[in-house]
Amino acid sequence: MSTNDDLARLAAVIEGRKPANGGDPEKSYVARLLHKGPDAFLKKIGEEATEAVMAAKDLDHGGDPQKLVNETADLWFHCMIALAHYNLSPADVIAELTRREGLSGLEEKAMRKVLQREAAPGPHTD
Repeated sequence: MSTNDDLARLAAVIEGRKPANGGDPEKSYVARLLHKGPDAFLKKIGEEATEAVMAAKDLDHGGDPQKLVNETADLWFHCMIALAHYNLSPADVIAELTRREGLSGLEEKAMRKVLQREAAPGPHTD
């Protein structure tokens, strides 16, 4: 099974746990987070990102590599909940990563800044 299939299967489970799809906040952690709204799952993303950073830094001092894997899994999982809330999927993220493949990271970042500037309201000087 491919990673895309694994992510799609997990995304389908998360989708099924949405309260609108019958997910019960009393019985499901995912349904509870989605029922509480963005503040709940966005807070978890921040917490998990911090824990992943700490686990990575610990690796420089003899930490357990599995801890970084575990924290990254937690981070990805909570990001997937956010994606589901906003009717997006891991496939959308993979498509964006694929679009960026072969682009220089520095060039891609510069292009995003140009596009953001062009999209911003207000006077533009060329």
